[in-house]
Amino acid sequence: MPDFWLLLSGQMTWNWYLFIACACTYCVYIWFIHNYTALKWLSCKPMLFLVSMIFLYAIVGSPLAVISHLSFSLHMIQMSILYFLIPPLLLLGIPESLFQKLTSKRFVKTTSRLRNVPIASLYLFALLFLLYHLPFMLTVLVKIPMLQNAYLFVLFILSFGMWWPMVSPDPKNRLAANQMKRYAMNSGYILLPACLLFILTAFIDSGNNALFNQLTVHLCLPPSLGSTDVLPSPFNTKYDQALSGFFMLGLHKVSLGMVMKYEGQIEAKSRYPD
Repeated sequence: MPDFWLLLSGQMTWNWYLFIACACTYCVYIWFIHNYTALKWLSCKPMLFLVSMIFLYAIVGSPLAVISHLSFSLHMIQMSILYFLIPPLLLLGIPESLFQKLTSKRFVKTTSRLRNVPIASLYLFALLFLLYHLPFMLTVLVKIPMLQNAYLFVLFILSFGMWWPMVSPDPKNRLAANQMKRYAMNSGYILLPACLLFILTAFIDSGNNALFNQLTVHLCLPPSLGSTDVLPSPFNTKYDQALSGFFMLGLHKVSLGMVMKYEGQIEAKSRYPD
């Protein structure tokens, strides 16, 4: 058995271009906060935005991106953070006053019309997310990295539309408490088929991991090598893939719960200010 972790160390690189992009984005954000709001950069919303940038770089630009290819459960944790945690954190980090100032600009005002299609974004995201993880689709995409990255980027953009009704910087676009609960429940139902897909294909397809196969090619390892041959015993490919479905469902529910709790606290403060 090859020393897999020694081989993998050569693939564990840091994406410095993404780091610079995230750092510049945060610096521009702080400049807007300083010039258009009365918030301090250590207040809640700037910290939420900073956390979203840290998470984005950690799971896309750090060695964790490579590690996530080792198993379906690690991959699903990465995807769940990317689509279920980062978008709401980033949107919650945009103050209402700053959003209103930005949407007064002609270009931004035109692009903000996308906020009127959250339901379409939810359904389209769920469909594309499901298609992405079909075994034949994933096998094709991993062979064309540019197409795979474009596909994931589209999913990332759609995830913002999916979260918009719950965490929009504009209160007029946020759902009321009872509507938000209904929307959260519906989003869980719509994403459920993707969760069930992992559980069912784990037993039908014997847990074939196209992402891991792609990684073995980069490492020049035999094609017959499976994750159970090089990873510790807990990484049983079949049951690991089934577990990934539960991870996705659980992290989605946790994100929804955190967002609804945060919105509840904000609403309570607006009704009963100190």
